[in-house]
Amino acid sequence: MKIYLGTILGLGLLLAPIAAQAADAKVVLDVHHAGCVLCGPIVKSTLEHVNGVASVTVSQPDGMADVTAVVTYDDGQTSPEVLIQATTAQGYPADISKKTNG
Repeated sequence: MKIYLGTILGLGLLLAPIAAQAADAKVVLDVHHAGCVLCGPIVKSTLEHVNGVASVTVSQPDGMADVTAVVTYDDGQTSPEVLIQATTAQGYPADISKKTNG
């Protein structure tokens, strides 16, 4: 029994640094073709359903402007490329904002 407990604890200590490497990251996306009042909520919902996304904030200066999405995510589970693929699949191509991220 002590051998098993020691093995489990040892594995836990070895795997802890790997888990600690994943961290929250933030990216700002410019989402195009999103020029209606319903587009912002659709973009937000799409991004929230991506595995690893912790939070999404969307802004739209007016109902006819494209959407800016600020996404906080676990970089061990997803990436900006995956987020862009998700919005693009819904008809809203995106790219990383040239403005300051975060």
